Amino acid sequence: MLPADWIEHRRDDREPLGWIVPEGEGFRPVDRLGRWVTTAPVDWLEAEEILEALGIGFLADRYLLRLPDGTERPVRISEASPDGVTVVADEYGAASAVGANSDRYRLPFPAPADLRAETRTDRLPY
Repeated sequence: MLPADWIEHRRDDREPLGWIVPEGEGFRPVDRLGRWVTTAPVDWLEAEEILEALGIGFLADRYLLRLPDGTERPVRISEASPDGVTVVADEYGAASAVGANSDRYRLPFPAPADLRAETRTDRLPY
């Protein structure tokens, strides 16, 4: 359940982009995974601009999920809401293959630090 002071922010087509949270004299933007986007409060307009610039495209990127045994699996986000985050294993692009029966992992919201964006240095050179 979201804290009562989290204010949902949507883009013009009504797609939710995240939340704006009052903090002191300013506001902090929170992305769709429930993660803070800035380290310090900003003004309201800047918080909106940050969320709109971030968009939701990052949800389509590959991520790495650290499992309890310490291994990491490449995953893609299949759902992100205040009820939780679901990711699907994505070895060799399996998450987007029609009919694939990839492993699914249900994570809490906000997404834990065990889920991190895959960076260019994590990728194999092609």
